[in-house]
Amino acid sequence: MAGATVFDSQLFGNIFGTKEIRTCFSERSYVARLIEAECALAQAEEDEGVIPKGTAAAIKTHSDVANVNWPMITWVPKEAAGYVHWGATTQDIMDLASALQMKQGLEIVSRLLSELDRTLARMSGVYRDVPMAGRTHLQHALPITFGYKCAVWLASIRRQLRRLKDIQETCLMVQFGGAAGTLASLGTGDAGIRVRKRLAQILGLTDPIITWHVSRDTVAEVVNFLAILGGSLGKIGLDLIVMSSNELNEVAEPFVPHRGASSTMPQKRNPISSEVMLAQSKILRAQAGLVLDGMVSDFERASGPWHLEWAATSVAFISAVGSLYQANFALSGLQVNQDAMLTNLESTKGLIVAEAVMMKFAEHTGRQRAHDIVYEACTKALRDGSTLHVALSESKEISANFASEELARLCNPIKYLGCSQLMVDELLGDKKNGVVHGASKTNGTNGTNGVC
Repeated sequence: MAGATVFDSQLFGNIFGTKEIRTCFSERSYVARLIEAECALAQAEEDEGVIPKGTAAAIKTHSDVANVNWPMITWVPKEAAGYVHWGATTQDIMDLASALQMKQGLEIVSRLLSELDRTLARMSGVYRDVPMAGRTHLQHALPITFGYKCAVWLASIRRQLRRLKDIQETCLMVQFGGAAGTLASLGTGDAGIRVRKRLAQILGLTDPIITWHVSRDTVAEVVNFLAILGGSLGKIGLDLIVMSSNELNEVAEPFVPHRGASSTMPQKRNPISSEVMLAQSKILRAQAGLVLDGMVSDFERASGPWHLEWAATSVAFISAVGSLYQANFALSGLQVNQDAMLTNLESTKGLIVAEAVMMKFAEHTGRQRAHDIVYEACTKALRDGSTLHVALSESKEISANFASEELARLCNPIKYLGCSQLMVDELLGDKKNGVVHGASKTNGTNGTNGVC
């Protein structure tokens, strides 16, 4: 049966998610996690002497999700059900199931994020010396290299990996508190605390020390992490969309017959993956807002905000993993048109390095005077359709301070790459990580069009 949303749709499901992450957050998986939580609780209580020996094994015997009576959500026969859910409240078990789902979901995110890290590291090294126009406000700003652009993307992904590690260590907490979080149902001693600690060990979750069922900051942190990750991927997607335009023609997503084609325009090759990454960043931002609202809960049992997580968490994970999948597909086989990058860099006839001339000239005249003179030359070059070099050569003040060869060098965009290549080296660890630098042409200024 077709799904009601793009995430479980037969038409769109594999665009907005993956089978693996949908399975992780499916209803069947959730119920299986509920059963796992109940079995683990019984085992912890048995280990700590709260319920009779042999009870946990009897419950586990019937713990296959295939045995679930779905209308009633029951699975254990009456004769074995006496100690199921002992001392717990329903939210305890639901939170445990959600924590287990998030744990598995973050492992999937980690694997895909690490794959993206490797791809971007490879691209940063391969295209370290490939010059292109750096753009601000969609206008030519200063020359950069494509490897530098890839390294900017890479740096954000590496920060996400560090955030992910912290979240896995601090936000995946066991939940067991009983009706109001005090564990009173297991008596006035420390039995409840001992059971909770043992439950954490069994499930591989962190012991929170105190019940967190009305302090939802950890869930909010997980979902907001996914939203921040979506923002990083959305930024990459937007860059790729603009760079894929016919006017720029600097990159193209991997060619797959008929992918990105139009039903009426046979020439079209739309950047589908990048568009999905951009859309997912907006979907994820919406989920982040929902779980932030869910943090504001009343007293010792929320009267509604908790329910927002039921809608937001699964959508956030499926959306984030779907975006990561599209990013890995698009970037691992990205077609890079180095010739177009150089052509675009040179298209403004040297104006992109006006700063280089201004900063050098400022050593003689001061910054403001240098700015005014170079600004006038830029205006003249635009008006006459000439190059910056020609316009500057006609300035008496410029000619008086620069030899022709020096002025030509200052007006060469390839000579004004700043520290972009050195920053790539430092990010990659240079030779320590075995990175091979340079494009396919030995001068490091251009290369054959190719695929990373």
